[in-house]
Amino acid sequence: MEHMTVEQRNTLVEQYMWCIDSVMRQNEALIRAARLDRDDVYQELAVRLIRAVELYKPGKRCLKGYIFMQLQCELLNCKSPQRVYGFRDAPFALRNAVVSLEALEAAVPDWELSIAA
Repeated sequence: MEHMTVEQRNTLVEQYMWCIDSVMRQNEALIRAARLDRDDVYQELAVRLIRAVELYKPGKRCLKGYIFMQLQCELLNCKSPQRVYGFRDAPFALRNAVVSLEALEAAVPDWELSIAA
Protein backbone atom coordinates (compact mmCIF):
# COMPACT_ATOMS: atom_id res chain seq x y z
CA MET A 1 0.00 0.00 0.00
CA GLU A 2 1.33 3.37 -0.90
CA HIS A 3 2.17 6.00 1.72
CA MET A 4 1.80 3.66 4.66
CA THR A 5 3.70 4.38 7.84
CA VAL A 6 5.55 1.65 9.70
CA GLU A 7 2.95 1.87 12.47
CA GLN A 8 0.10 1.38 9.99
CA ARG A 9 1.91 -1.56 8.41
CA ASN A 10 2.56 -3.14 11.79
CA THR A 11 -1.09 -2.72 12.76
CA LEU A 12 -2.21 -4.50 9.59
CA VAL A 13 0.36 -7.26 10.09
CA GLU A 14 -0.90 -7.82 13.64
CA GLN A 15 -4.50 -7.96 12.38
CA TYR A 16 -3.59 -10.67 9.85
CA MET A 17 -1.21 -12.81 11.92
CA TRP A 18 -4.00 -15.36 12.24
CA CYS A 19 -3.56 -16.12 8.53
CA ILE A 20 -0.20 -17.76 9.29
CA ASP A 21 -1.78 -20.19 11.76
CA SER A 22 -4.58 -20.90 9.31
CA VAL A 23 -2.19 -21.72 6.44
CA MET A 24 -0.06 -23.89 8.71
CA ARG A 25 -3.14 -25.80 9.96
CA GLN A 26 -4.40 -26.32 6.39
CA ASN A 27 -0.98 -27.65 5.35
CA GLU A 28 -0.05 -29.63 8.46
CA ALA A 29 0.35 -32.86 6.46
CA LEU A 30 2.71 -31.16 4.00
CA ILE A 31 4.80 -29.66 6.81
CA ARG A 32 5.13 -33.07 8.50
CA ALA A 33 5.78 -34.97 5.26
CA ALA A 34 8.51 -32.53 4.22
CA ARG A 35 9.95 -32.68 7.77
CA LEU A 36 9.94 -28.91 8.06
CA ASP A 37 10.61 -27.26 11.38
CA ARG A 38 7.36 -25.54 12.41
CA ASP A 39 9.17 -22.58 13.97
CA ASP A 40 11.19 -22.02 10.80
CA VAL A 41 8.07 -22.21 8.66
CA TYR A 42 6.26 -19.76 10.95
CA GLN A 43 9.16 -17.33 10.74
CA GLU A 44 9.32 -17.51 6.93
CA LEU A 45 5.57 -17.00 6.68
CA ALA A 46 5.73 -14.03 9.07
CA VAL A 47 8.35 -12.34 6.90
CA ARG A 48 6.22 -13.01 3.82
CA LEU A 49 3.19 -11.55 5.60
CA ILE A 50 5.07 -8.32 6.29
CA ARG A 51 6.20 -8.13 2.66
CA ALA A 52 2.67 -8.88 1.42
CA VAL A 53 1.22 -6.02 3.46
CA GLU A 54 3.94 -3.67 2.22
CA LEU A 55 3.57 -4.65 -1.45
CA TYR A 56 -0.22 -4.93 -1.62
CA LYS A 57 -1.87 -2.72 -4.21
CA PRO A 58 -5.64 -2.45 -3.99
CA GLY A 59 -7.30 -3.83 -7.08
CA LYS A 60 -9.10 -7.01 -8.03
CA ARG A 61 -8.07 -8.95 -4.94
CA CYS A 62 -8.78 -8.00 -1.32
CA LEU A 63 -5.89 -7.79 1.14
CA LYS A 64 -6.87 -11.02 2.90
CA GLY A 65 -6.94 -12.97 -0.37
CA TYR A 66 -3.59 -11.51 -1.40
CA ILE A 67 -2.05 -12.45 1.95
CA PHE A 68 -3.30 -16.05 1.71
CA MET A 69 -1.95 -16.36 -1.83
CA GLN A 70 1.46 -15.03 -0.72
CA LEU A 71 1.60 -17.33 2.32
CA GLN A 72 0.75 -20.40 0.20
CA CYS A 73 3.56 -19.51 -2.21
CA GLU A 74 5.99 -19.06 0.65
CA LEU A 75 5.02 -22.40 2.18
CA LEU A 76 5.90 -24.10 -1.11
CA ASN A 77 9.23 -22.25 -1.07
CA CYS A 78 9.89 -23.58 2.45
CA LYS A 79 9.90 -27.14 1.15
CA SER A 80 12.10 -26.39 -1.84
CA PRO A 81 15.36 -28.37 -2.03
CA GLN A 82 17.32 -25.12 -2.03
CA ARG A 83 16.06 -24.37 1.49
CA VAL A 84 15.88 -27.93 2.78
CA TYR A 85 19.39 -28.93 1.70
CA GLY A 86 21.01 -25.50 1.60
CA PHE A 87 22.25 -25.78 -1.98
CA ARG A 88 21.61 -23.04 -4.50
CA ASP A 89 20.42 -24.26 -7.89
CA ALA A 90 19.29 -27.62 -6.49
CA PRO A 91 16.73 -29.31 -8.77
CA PHE A 92 13.16 -28.94 -7.53
CA ALA A 93 12.56 -32.71 -7.43
CA LEU A 94 15.64 -33.41 -5.28
CA ARG A 95 14.73 -35.69 -2.37
CA ASN A 96 16.81 -37.13 0.48
CA ALA A 97 20.06 -35.88 -0.99
CA VAL A 98 23.30 -36.84 0.67
CA VAL A 99 26.55 -35.78 -0.95
CA SER A 100 29.92 -36.34 0.65
CA LEU A 101 32.16 -33.29 0.70
CA GLU A 102 34.94 -35.34 -0.90
CA ALA A 103 32.73 -36.26 -3.85
CA LEU A 104 31.53 -32.71 -4.16
CA GLU A 105 35.10 -31.38 -4.11
CA ALA A 106 36.15 -33.86 -6.81
CA ALA A 107 33.20 -32.95 -9.03
CA VAL A 108 33.16 -29.19 -8.47
CA PRO A 109 36.43 -27.49 -7.54
CA ASP A 110 34.71 -24.36 -6.25
CA TRP A 111 32.09 -26.33 -4.32
CA GLU A 112 32.08 -23.82 -1.46
CA LEU A 113 30.19 -21.42 -3.70
CA SER A 114 27.43 -24.02 -4.15
CA ILE A 115 26.58 -24.16 -0.47
CA ALA A 116 24.21 -21.53 0.86
CA ALA A 117 25.51 -19.59 3.82
